[in-house]
Amino acid sequence: MHLQRQNQRPHRMIRLFARPRDQFAGLFTVCAVLCIAAAFSGSAHATTEKAKSTNLPLAETLSGNYLAALVAGLSTDTAAAAQFYSESLKFDPHSADLAERAFVTLLAEGNMPEAIRLGQAIGRKSPNNGIVQLVMAINALRDGQFATAKNYLRRSSGKQSGDLTAALLTAWAWLGSGNARKGLEVIDKIPDDPATKPFRNLHAGLIAKIGGRPEDALQLLKTAYEADKRAVITADIYARYLYSVGKVQDAKDVYLEIAKIFPRHPIVRDALSRLDTGKPLEERIKTEQQGVAEVLFGLGSAVTRDGDELSSLIYLRLATWIQPDHAPANIAIAETYERIKQLESAVEAYEKVQPDSPLRVSADIQRALNLEQLSRSDEAISLLKETQKRLTDPTEPLVALGNVYRSKKAYAEAAEAYSGAITAAGAPNPGHWSLFYSRGIAFERLKRWPEAEADFRKSLELAPDQPLVLNYLGYSWIEQGANVDEAFRMLRRAVEQSPTDGYIVDSLGWAYYRLGQYENALQLMERAVQLKAADPTINDHLGDVYWRLGRKLEASFQWNHARDLKPEPEDLPRILEKIEKGLSDDLAPPAGSGNGG
Repeated sequence: MHLQRQNQRPHRMIRLFARPRDQFAGLFTVCAVLCIAAAFSGSAHATTEKAKSTNLPLAETLSGNYLAALVAGLSTDTAAAAQFYSESLKFDPHSADLAERAFVTLLAEGNMPEAIRLGQAIGRKSPNNGIVQLVMAINALRDGQFATAKNYLRRSSGKQSGDLTAALLTAWAWLGSGNARKGLEVIDKIPDDPATKPFRNLHAGLIAKIGGRPEDALQLLKTAYEADKRAVITADIYARYLYSVGKVQDAKDVYLEIAKIFPRHPIVRDALSRLDTGKPLEERIKTEQQGVAEVLFGLGSAVTRDGDELSSLIYLRLATWIQPDHAPANIAIAETYERIKQLESAVEAYEKVQPDSPLRVSADIQRALNLEQLSRSDEAISLLKETQKRLTDPTEPLVALGNVYRSKKAYAEAAEAYSGAITAAGAPNPGHWSLFYSRGIAFERLKRWPEAEADFRKSLELAPDQPLVLNYLGYSWIEQGANVDEAFRMLRRAVEQSPTDGYIVDSLGWAYYRLGQYENALQLMERAVQLKAADPTINDHLGDVYWRLGRKLEASFQWNHARDLKPEPEDLPRILEKIEKGLSDDLAPPAGSGNGG
């Protein structure tokens, strides 16, 4: 049934960090990006989940390991690539190319001790290697060796003012050397670019704060916040500083303002709860090392756009090398791995979020959803139940639990979980439409239609133009021959709202088919197949339309194609029967094709 498949995959409860604008990345360390591009030339998103690389079968030749590393790089499997490049280096220890490739992959995988060791060897042979000098500088900053760090940074970028990474790290190194004024001067020399100005002001404000210049700190942090009021981390840093200087109500106002945009963000909710209950708010950035980690986290988050995941991983891994308990950085690492379909690595990154972090619940929920996608549903369910028990408001883990049960087709358990979430959520508001919609799907699958219909109506009451709900309820009515006029209005409205959603376009086409209006159905079905070419149900439907229009050869082709696309087990016998016998002369649609077949 195509409606179910459309909506059964659990969706993210909240994406914590949006992608900044592309031009931000143009000011990063150019050498770092070039080295990464060289190591993973032609890399693309992985199409399969990576095999855990701890016991990879290593080749017995240089060429074998090198080719295996290239293949791993093409699928962005950093763990395997690092292992194969490192093994290749044993066969040719003097190869600068292999050393650099191994170094980059070790960084991306987070194996910092090995990366530092190899980087030192590369640096002795190539003292002008920019990314090596940058990493050595970060390692020195981590150890509090600020003068050494500045020397490395000078070698990593000949013109620090034009290199955002080197300039910001140099500014923090000056603060560590006891000269906040010099650090602020370095930031002032960074080229003025609207895309990076809030980020520069944020770090200038933090340096001024730690460097004992409170008035400058307040003004700079305020400017950074006001330049981008959607930036949760910036708002959090600014509000915590306001709190630290006694401006408690001003701090609360900052959180209330951003809560209008992100009402469910765990950092915002936790801070408001603390302020309401009189619990203290600690400042996030108290040391030079934490400041450096925040620079790397910000840069890593900024380059997380298509094609830059490896650059992002390196920055974020370096951030957690400096500050292992940097929860936003570990979340960002996990989200990056999700984008490149490395779900095992994403699970590992979510596990590193500290238990006392306000982000831990979101991390556990997303970890569970990844476990479910890895066919580890029992672990996912156990984790979500455990998470639910420790919360006063268990709405989000219950929703995720319902999604996992629904993906397993355990609809009774799914309905129970959604009911628990609805109860926990209290008085429903427009944001709760999906709770009733999801429970409605579970009830519909359980053939408890009156309850399903009530939930769909409630969902539309909360969100009247939600195309998913319009589609599901309208289609179900068409199947039942009930409320036909209202159902068609709903389906047309759903298509208007989501004209590129192949499933929704198919629903309207199938509704015309059910009424015998085959010419109207044909136009929509062909468009649906263009939009969702790999969906077996939609191809099956188009075959039915072709048959009714007398285009039997084309119908047979579509049914065979639907068969090859691995339809649901309950749909396959019907498709095979049509391939063998066609449709009966009766113009009524075939039995068993409810809700899109």
